[in-house]
Amino acid sequence: MSSDVRQVTDPERPVHPEARTRPARTRRAGVAAGIALCGAGAAAAMVIGHFVPAVSPLLIAIVAGALLANLVMVPGWIRPGLDFSSKRLLRVGVALLGLRLMFSDVIGLGWGVIAVVVSIVVLGIAGTMYAGKLLGLSWTQRVLIACGFSICGAAAVAAAGGVVDADDEELLTAVALVVVFGTMMIPAVPLLANVIGLSERQAGIWAGGSIHEVAQAVAAGGIIGGAALAVATVVKLARVLMLALVMAYLGARRRRTAGGGGADNAQPPLVPVFVLGFLVCVALRSTGLLPQVVVDQAQWIQTALLTAAMFALGLGVRVSLLRSVGSRPIVLAGLSTVWVAAIALAGVLLVT
Repeated sequence: MSSDVRQVTDPERPVHPEARTRPARTRRAGVAAGIALCGAGAAAAMVIGHFVPAVSPLLIAIVAGALLANLVMVPGWIRPGLDFSSKRLLRVGVALLGLRLMFSDVIGLGWGVIAVVVSIVVLGIAGTMYAGKLLGLSWTQRVLIACGFSICGAAAVAAAGGVVDADDEELLTAVALVVVFGTMMIPAVPLLANVIGLSERQAGIWAGGSIHEVAQAVAAGGIIGGAALAVATVVKLARVLMLALVMAYLGARRRRTAGGGGADNAQPPLVPVFVLGFLVCVALRSTGLLPQVVVDQAQWIQTALLTAAMFALGLGVRVSLLRSVGSRPIVLAGLSTVWVAAIALAGVLLVT
């Protein structure tokens, strides 16, 4: 054997320090590049959203990410940065979402409306899970659609996906369905509320109780009127508050089914850290000690983080992947939309 070959294959030959650090450098570069790309996508989406306020920056970001992924070859080496954005940044954004809400706002709705909100989330999730089971969908796919359509849209889908360890395909499918069906609800709820003859307050409660995304509910409330906008926003944020309870339940369920012990089979936390962060942010906002300028800046950061996360998720959407999903998730999304809207409307009519 030649000396050159021995130098390459000899296991006792020292490895040059630069060879050890090269993979770490490559990964760090990939993380930085992926985060930078998602930041640029989020910035563009937020600028567009500023000039088109009826469209959520989260929606713009996920559509832009999907278009980029299917039109341009996104290099694989930036995947660590995309994963960081779609998971870590999203969890921080969900935690900061708590700064939008005060406990006093929820209590101010009255116990009747609060009961309606709880019913929407509980019955919405239960009904969607049952319908998905009849359709033969997986448990995780049903959970993602149920949480997204019953609580707070794409943020709830992504939060639940991190807790139940869902597949990327299931996660992206649920997010895409939330975007499509939630956007359809923006003109549908004001139109139907007018046909039914609901008052402005009743229509606002229905919008906040039935529409998937916070921004979508705000857009629909704005179409109905000023009074509807105010109550729609608070009702929708009350549904967001239920995110903490549902994620805690899912975390506890996964912990029970994860099996025990061992370094290779560590149990997930009883309550996800970002859920605790969400509750801390709600409590902090409820104290009234935070200056409004701090709240406004924090909400801007929260929107930017969630928009970057949605752009990262959009980069994982492939046309071929969506074609392989089939019609059953779409059917479940339609059924869930109608079911949640019906619960919300029945609750509005009962308590008002």
